[in-house]
Amino acid sequence: MSAAAALARVVVGAVFTVAGMVWVGYRLGPERFWPLALLQYLPYPILLVPAAVGVLCSWALGRGWRIVALAALAMVLGGAMGLAIPLPLAADERPRVRLMTWNIKASLASERPDGFAALARELDRHAPDIVVVQDAQELDSHRGIGKPVAALFGDRHRFALGQFVIASRFPLRDCASGFASSGAAGQAWVRCTVAIGGSDVDLYNVHLRTPRLGLDATRRELLHGEDGGVEDLERNVAERLQQSRALAAAVRAGPRPAIVAGDLNAPPPSLVVRTLLKAGLRDAHAGAGLGFGFTYGHAFRWRFSFLRIDHVLVGPAIGVAGSTTGGAQGSPHRPVIADLVLAGAGAARLVRP
Repeated sequence: MSAAAALARVVVGAVFTVAGMVWVGYRLGPERFWPLALLQYLPYPILLVPAAVGVLCSWALGRGWRIVALAALAMVLGGAMGLAIPLPLAADERPRVRLMTWNIKASLASERPDGFAALARELDRHAPDIVVVQDAQELDSHRGIGKPVAALFGDRHRFALGQFVIASRFPLRDCASGFASSGAAGQAWVRCTVAIGGSDVDLYNVHLRTPRLGLDATRRELLHGEDGGVEDLERNVAERLQQSRALAAAVRAGPRPAIVAGDLNAPPPSLVVRTLLKAGLRDAHAGAGLGFGFTYGHAFRWRFSFLRIDHVLVGPAIGVAGSTTGGAQGSPHRPVIADLVLAGAGAARLVRP
């Protein structure tokens, strides 16, 4: 065996081993192991590039080694990056309701001359029937463009509380705030009942605890030797899990079909998302989206999105005809747009698939 072939085998074997460990760890729940809890928020090339190198090296070896390398690549693409390939859907002539969720970072938009105009253009481009936005505190206080709330949401019915806004072409009622607990893991969502044709749906607009503080603290500990970083990360994870469990309990206790939409600050493999799926919800992108559906990361120096932390989750009584992400111009978060099918929603406006 040549030295090049021996090296290629070592590379392919190492890549497969690491990819397999990550895949198993993600299946168990990345938050159970702090290195994986950190890894799931890092740019995907950290895993994808070695997997691609393993595939290239395997081509100098036999068929078995190529299969091993492709299996490692599949574990990265599917298990870590969340590649979605939807199955063909049967024709469904029922009306569709377009829902859009977006963390608009209104404070950042208020600092740009065209910030709110860019948000309005993105909303107009997708023409959603229902919009849920997070980080919208600046909409009430900003005076630079007249009335930004009306400019963004038009004549939709609206409910606003703190950072949350729900705007709907359908009537809203029984709107309330949701609390996971007191303290840092407190208010995490608002809920309204939406009357869509002949169906009433409980709509949750959600923004869970940001991982930023825990990630920054861990980075400082790893790079500069500061104490407490891992502990801060684990505390941050525990708060987000606490919020997701409280939200899952609220969904289970609800008497109506539920839609959970918003910034969960958690990628699909996380225990945060898994907790909500165990409450009977389904991931709209995983079922009807194509590709990775990344929504966050393009505002960093790398200039590309590499995380899917914004989600639309639906109950079993709600179908999903399609799911996609919007543009990167208006906010550090891309919006998520889902076309939903509701039983009995005969009065809902048809939207293009």
